[in-house]
Amino acid sequence: PAAPAALQKTPICAPNLGDKTSLTGPKMAEAAILEQCRLHPDGIPDAELAAAIAHIPVGDRAQAINRLLSTRKLQIFKDGDAIVYREVKQDEAVKFKGLSSEDLLVYQIIQSSGNTGIWTKELKQKSNLPQTQISKIFKTLEARKLIKAVKHVAQQNRKVYMLYELEPSREITGGAWYTEHEYDAEFINVLRDQCVKFILHKKKATLEDVCDFVRATKLSHVELGQEEVLQIVNTLVYDGKVDAIEEFGEEEYEQDGDDWGGDVLVVYCPASLPIPESSAFTAVPCGVCPVFDQRRAGRL
Repeated sequence: PAAPAALQKTPICAPNLGDKTSLTGPKMAEAAILEQCRLHPDGIPDAELAAAIAHIPVGDRAQAINRLLSTRKLQIFKDGDAIVYREVKQDEAVKFKGLSSEDLLVYQIIQSSGNTGIWTKELKQKSNLPQTQISKIFKTLEARKLIKAVKHVAQQNRKVYMLYELEPSREITGGAWYTEHEYDAEFINVLRDQCVKFILHKKKATLEDVCDFVRATKLSHVELGQEEVLQIVNTLVYDGKVDAIEEFGEEEYEQDGDDWGGDVLVVYCPASLPIPESSAFTAVPCGVCPVFDQRRAGRL
């Protein structure tokens, strides 16, 4: 016989722990933030993130962001004037595991310095930490390959610190003209000689032509950009080995005057009047005398 209605029990269903809708408050906000970050692996701006999770209260959102930052699941940085959030990858998170708040403070200060790095003295001022503690933190972060020390080309007895994965700026390394922080005059002379031979052979060459020649012949052990090649070509112009000539495109003048409005292309040609390496004026003392214009008959 059926049990009386008053004694019938309503079945109890176990909660679905895997359902995100069962999460409440900051936990739901954390899951939503990480989900948006995974949709934007290079980072999501704060304004865009706020719009995507506008249904979550601001207080829960702020609490969730702070927790994700403190547990190193979320990274915050600036792109221009915008604050950007990015999920910390699993392999990166392992490197930060067990670090103290002071370790993370030093890391964040170094991170903000970018590829120009930061001096120890400047870092000490920003962190307010004693020098002995900073030195220990450096060793810890370097051992985990989170930061690295780089010698400054202008002051080789001093080091700057930057993130391990960054390539130092030209200001730090000296650019393509330095090898192991030493000015590579031999490399520059070889490059100059080959570039002038190319221009003399071609009779007329643009900067792009010279760049293509340098890349094709693999004269450089590092990648040279157009700016570096231009520096080399300019030295040839200053030394009187080649001439820089402006060539104008199709005629195009302003209606109210004679101002040129068309394209101007700079080409490099063999020098019409090459400057000799030496001459009679440089072979005799009078030719290089610094007080030559003060000479008088019978005396200086």
